Amino acid sequence: MAKDVIIALDMDSADRVVRFLDAFTLAKPFVKIGMELYYAEGPDIVRRIKDRGHRIFLDLKLHDIPNTVRKAMKVLSALDVDMTNVHAAGTRAMMEAALEGLERTGGHTDLIAVTQLTSTDEARMRKELLIDASMEETVLHYALNARDAGLAGVVCSPLESLRIHEACGEGFMTVTPGIRFADSAKGDQVRVMTPARARENASDYIVVGRPITEAEDPVAAYERCVREFLA
Repeated sequence: MAKDVIIALDMDSADRVVRFLDAFTLAKPFVKIGMELYYAEGPDIVRRIKDRGHRIFLDLKLHDIPNTVRKAMKVLSALDVDMTNVHAAGTRAMMEAALEGLERTGGHTDLIAVTQLTSTDEARMRKELLIDASMEETVLHYALNARDAGLAGVVCSPLESLRIHEACGEGFMTVTPGIRFADSAKGDQVRVMTPARARENASDYIVVGRPITEAEDPVAAYERCVREFLA
């Protein structure tokens, strides 16, 4: 399976995104469009970035009743993104419905499921979400549900990536946020890892936001991330 670095475009305007991407004259990075940008600019921003030649992970984390998610995915399928996601906590039925809505002729989008957010630690999961299993057990269970529902992979911490591959197979994709350089601040992430360690732990894709987008030289930060992850 191909590996790559995905830049999280956690920005609130198309103008800011265009200025950011204009700096990349020698590469067309894989990018993530999340809620902030999508809700600010709507589907047109997806089309604009796609027209520039970038692969796109549309990160909207759908989580609703199966019928609603099926219909929403049918709408999103027209954007022809490379990857999109739902919350695994929505149940296998919801994930199966999402896949039904997304499947279409003439294109392909990888559907993946969020296990537990990398801003959540085990203590908070147990106390606030009332999940008695350990973080690893919970994430692995959600990953197995996603695999059985027919999804292409999961979003997880790089801490769990290797275990998920062991349980779900090498072809089951792990997309891992919570990536920080050794000399970067953690911010609001609690389960974090460097690009090099994520590679060693079998992450297929790493999602990197602020260490690149807020760097003094974002292109150099991106190139450093690629070197550390793909070396």
